Amino acid sequence: MADSNATYTQIHIQFVFAVKFRDSLIKEDWKEELHKYITGIVQNNNHKLLVINSMPDHVHILVGMRPKQSVSDLVMDIKTNSSRFINEKKFLPTRFEWQKGYGAFSYGKSQVNDVINYINNQEKHHHKKSFKEEYIEFLTKFDIDFNQEYIFNDLI
Repeated sequence: MADSNATYTQIHIQFVFAVKFRDSLIKEDWKEELHKYITGIVQNNNHKLLVINSMPDHVHILVGMRPKQSVSDLVMDIKTNSSRFINEKKFLPTRFEWQKGYGAFSYGKSQVNDVINYINNQEKHHHKKSFKEEYIEFLTKFDIDFNQEYIFNDLI
């Protein structure tokens, strides 16, 4: 069995996920507190959060992953605990939930600074395109097969 102290990795993953029904529920007056809470979840799982930013209807997170936890387990932990945090803090008069599913996109070391800049400048990007357009662009750029009807639940 390999000694875990001899395991060396460099895994950079950008996570993107939306508020249920793409509702604009993440408010400016508490989003920083949400970002700090999510940072704590990532760090408590022994990963390195490189950058986080959110728009009212979605969040982008770039993480330096450790191989001891799966991508899906980390995302589930982030989404479950951050939605519980939002609800316990009563930031909203209604129950908060994240949309089912997420995007996870991998990057090499040479791309990390560009991704950090992209995430930090979300507000600027979304003056030009919607979140749905942005997300489809990611799926296309990363050559991910997708069915348009399963990308998002529409607003009711």
